[in-house]
Amino acid sequence: MSKYSYNPEAVKNLKIEDTSILDSLIDFESARKAHLKKEHSKVDKRMSLKEAIAEYVKDGDILSDAGFAYVRTPHQAYFEMMRQGKKGLQAIGAPNTNQSYLINYGTVAYSHNSYIGAEMRGTDRNYSRQLKNAKVTILSEWSHGGVALGVKASQLGAPGLLSKQMLGSDIMKYNPYVKTIQNPMRDDPDPVAFIPALYPDITIIHVQAADKFGNAYIYGPVVNDAALAAASRKLIITAEEIVPENALRYNGKKGVTLPFMYADAVVELPFGAVPGNMPGCYYWSRQWWEKTMRYAGPDEERFIKHFNEWVMDTKDQFEFVEKLGGAKWIAEARRQTKAAENDNEDIDFSYQEYTLDNDSGIYY
Repeated sequence: MSKYSYNPEAVKNLKIEDTSILDSLIDFESARKAHLKKEHSKVDKRMSLKEAIAEYVKDGDILSDAGFAYVRTPHQAYFEMMRQGKKGLQAIGAPNTNQSYLINYGTVAYSHNSYIGAEMRGTDRNYSRQLKNAKVTILSEWSHGGVALGVKASQLGAPGLLSKQMLGSDIMKYNPYVKTIQNPMRDDPDPVAFIPALYPDITIIHVQAADKFGNAYIYGPVVNDAALAAASRKLIITAEEIVPENALRYNGKKGVTLPFMYADAVVELPFGAVPGNMPGCYYWSRQWWEKTMRYAGPDEERFIKHFNEWVMDTKDQFEFVEKLGGAKWIAEARRQTKAAENDNEDIDFSYQEYTLDNDSGIYY
């Protein structure tokens, strides 16, 4: 692995004593070797989720989040990582909301930090608590656009990209990777940020459909996933359904298809994004997230109890869906996602909110 020169101000501010922990994320040589070893012929890559996580997710890997927060996110794959006791991962994402619950179980120990929050549910108080209690170490701070440009550079085969991203904030003081340099095309002072190409070790992308070779169809926002598929050393595709290759080749629907040569494993995983939103398939379980953020989030004991009940005490996504309400929840979630995409107007999005019992301090 090559030796790298990092932003000294950021290294000092983040109190990083051994910068070698930063190297893998930007190491082109090892990433190129990993990509060259991938299978470039059409072979059947299907396996179970348990098999894929066991084989391709290693302790200490750099994990990139996929989808967007709770939209088309591979939640069930992340839950399986927790069940298998994966440890010490570095995590990067934009946003990186899904790092939070992985920290409590030691799955994630290092954070390349971006936006933390839960939109209408407020700030992620669990992440804040884990950071204050030194259960996670921040290795770098990022803007959404900064992460996007880093993985886009990898997809393009470029060593990095120049941008004005992050120059107007203190993020530069807490990002060892990004440096301010002079725009080489101008003679007058014109600072730009050099954002290096980023190469995660493992990315899991959940899609609406895939074939057995790894061609994967995404309907709805692609976010950074097309670039991540090209950038990551290892890629697991989880799909709502496995379809024949011709169904993707002659698909007349709008969307993006990721090519098979990026994928290392393909998993048929209906409801793989639950409790999140899967465009065209089901809406996110807002009540579950409300309980997670409002009830479990502020208190460590409640948080562990909540995730033990929903993750560690369930074996797969089907048991999770049953706890949400089974067939009744599926039917309603399908109607809700149609309404959200303007295909169904006659629907009520309201639900019973959790309320706090002041005597017990518990939400019901």
